[in-house]
Amino acid sequence: MRHNLEVARAHAPRSRTWCVVKANAYGHSLVRALRAFDQSDGLALIEPEAAQQLRELGWVKPILLLEGCFDMDDVVLAQTRNIQVAVHCREQIEMIERSPLAEPLDVHLKMNSGMNRLGFVPAEYRQAHARLQACAKVRSIALMTHFANADDPANPGMPFAHQLRNFLDATDGLPGARNLANSAADLLHPQACADWVRPGIMLYGGTPGMHSAEYFGLRPAMTLRSQIISVQTVAPGGAVGYGSRFVAKETMRIGVVACGYADGYPRHAPDGTPVLVNGARTGIVGRVSMDMLMVDLTRLPDAGMGSEVVLWGDGLPIDEVAAAAGTIGYELMCALAPRVRVVETGNAPI
Repeated sequence: MRHNLEVARAHAPRSRTWCVVKANAYGHSLVRALRAFDQSDGLALIEPEAAQQLRELGWVKPILLLEGCFDMDDVVLAQTRNIQVAVHCREQIEMIERSPLAEPLDVHLKMNSGMNRLGFVPAEYRQAHARLQACAKVRSIALMTHFANADDPANPGMPFAHQLRNFLDATDGLPGARNLANSAADLLHPQACADWVRPGIMLYGGTPGMHSAEYFGLRPAMTLRSQIISVQTVAPGGAVGYGSRFVAKETMRIGVVACGYADGYPRHAPDGTPVLVNGARTGIVGRVSMDMLMVDLTRLPDAGMGSEVVLWGDGLPIDEVAAAAGTIGYELMCALAPRVRVVETGNAPI
């Protein structure tokens, strides 16, 4: 995780860095993220209670709530814990205006520059900025947007250059730090790396798109490992797993792996989704169960009971597994279940 942060910083050497740690640091835990990203300029997340936890854990540098405040309690928390907040709608401005704040807030005014998710459209942005500027409960206003297709810049639905131009035109002449680049923009679009960048998935060794994580020099922070707990010999015509989805065409050796969807492995992963058994590549067969999944050992004669299985991570990119399962690496990271035992590098159990 520290290495990946340095990759992000190397691509944006003149920018300060918000490390995005939402969703329990993409499944890697806030505690580990706080240690790994201690050289970052700030931490950004969604959950107000997690922001408070970071303060309680001793983080004294900036924290940013990327979706802002959901109610007045969040506004008060932000003020008392010195937490910066995004502002993306009139209702959030009104909450700040009505709040009983003793000290003013630092806010990041979000523009809907074309993603149509959160933020003020360009035509309304300056009016929102003026309203915040006139509010005594606001100390500073940063300018923020989020890119829909930084990993696919020629996307016809919203080309990256068009979205960036929308933001630049609407903020021309406005004071305030610019906060634009996500992981893909950090890696691929230096013109979007302004005062701050906001790396997320790249910090954990996943790719934001276009190229593999390895291409960008990123390392997997999470490896999901298990082992073979049983071996079955299946005759031609024999079916494997619930629903008998997979039917053997030849005599096969099938390894049963102690990992299933209750651990966070995707139930919808199809036959052939890659795994490593003792470092050798093979694929799953049959439907993933709650606690088990099955893999083809037919051409791995040395594999058997106790053999190590890597489901993703070291030697097997999480994005490749995710693509085979029709999803993205983000989802697999975030879905890691609490019952999975975590061992840090160096074999220190957590």
